[in-house]
Amino acid sequence: MTVQGQGCTEAPGFSPGRSARAEARALHTEARTLRISVGTVLIAIGCVAASLAAQTKPVRIVSLIPAVTEMLFAIGAGPQVVGVSTFDTFPKEATTRTKVGGLFDPNFEAILTLRPDMAIVYGSQEELIGRLDRVRVPMFRYRHGGLADITRTIRDLGERTGHAGEANRLADEIDGQIRDVRLRARGNARPKTLLVFGREEGSMRGLYVSGGVGFLHDMLEAAGGVNVMADVKREGLQLSLEQLLSRAPEAVIELRASEAWSGERRAREAATWQAVSVPAVRNGRVRFLTEDSLTIPGPRVGHAVQTIFNALRR
Repeated sequence: MTVQGQGCTEAPGFSPGRSARAEARALHTEARTLRISVGTVLIAIGCVAASLAAQTKPVRIVSLIPAVTEMLFAIGAGPQVVGVSTFDTFPKEATTRTKVGGLFDPNFEAILTLRPDMAIVYGSQEELIGRLDRVRVPMFRYRHGGLADITRTIRDLGERTGHAGEANRLADEIDGQIRDVRLRARGNARPKTLLVFGREEGSMRGLYVSGGVGFLHDMLEAAGGVNVMADVKREGLQLSLEQLLSRAPEAVIELRASEAWSGERRAREAATWQAVSVPAVRNGRVRFLTEDSLTIPGPRVGHAVQTIFNALRR
């Protein structure tokens, strides 16, 4: 008779009265069977994990952010995009997707109709985020940042959408483009520059300029300019004429993205600046740039930095 202590059990395969050799063979067989079983379980777990990963890759994406929409198409996730914002114009393929509103007027019903398995929203869209969360739509929350945040967002999107390789290659390419411009800007004069992104036509009223944080500021600095408003730690601010005169910029770059500018209109707006007595005007260094890539923190940002660099050197 075998006596067992409380809470103890016999070893698998053990039987009273067997010879030592027989017991050893039995234990070896049990151990081998156990190893095979554990291996089979691990393989099964791996297969399930791979299956779940495939299932979590979104196939119906709605993007409310033009910059992120561009990123998605640039990394090869365009076929997964089913809805975009009212303001999406690039790439051309994005304009064929269903429009679902924008930052201030997202159309919740239109978004749900598209049955998204990922919605890309601004972090400030708290009401929309709450409603999407209640119906369990997975979200990618976006906030504006600096140049480094653009490539970081591209990499994050690659991970979330199943395009990590393409995203990393694109981010590396953008980083390389900006690095090349920085190197070219070294050794050149760095003019004190005012970067304007808003102004009433034919007037110096409603003058909105870049402050000392954000991607517009970062682009200007990377291109070899010194932001005259760098000490104001905001992405943008409205500037009075008195403040403009006191800052005395040596160069002015005015962004008029996506606007059709005839030669006549350009001459008229240049004449508006002639009434402002600052070094940039006296030295003929007021530049108007109309490419939409200059105001969208997306995958074309490397080209945008190059454009500003060229404008500062003319």
